[in-house]
Amino acid sequence: MKPEAGSDSLLFDKQICFPLYSAANAVVRAYKPLLKDLDITYLQYMVLMLLWEESNLNVKQLGERLRLDSGTLTPLLKRLDAKGLVTRNRSEIDERVRIIRITKPGLALKAKARQIPEQLACTIGLSTSKGREFKKLCEQLLAALAD
Repeated sequence: MKPEAGSDSLLFDKQICFPLYSAANAVVRAYKPLLKDLDITYLQYMVLMLLWEESNLNVKQLGERLRLDSGTLTPLLKRLDAKGLVTRNRSEIDERVRIIRITKPGLALKAKARQIPEQLACTIGLSTSKGREFKKLCEQLLAALAD
């Protein structure tokens, strides 16, 4: 976003970063009561969503999809493993690689989580088309800021 000619680009109310930051935090907070019965956090939910799509992924693949470094991802995966929702095993091909697999209890959570996206959509109050448009804008922003 290019600053308007003659405007003060350092005015707080002209910034896009803070509303984006605040909105992201608010969305994560909105998930908290929805995930309480599943006894998982928002990031654990994101990991499980990926594993519901593909039953096993390595840590690097998860990190790339979630845009998380291993310092954040490793403890998160350890907690999911301790809950019995995933397993973390070394690859038979390359022992440096950890393979994360969804377990039966982890897969069973999918049925319990099925209503969460709709519940969150009702909380946010965006129409389906506005939600898609917002997602597309966020993806464009992420692509523009990619390393």
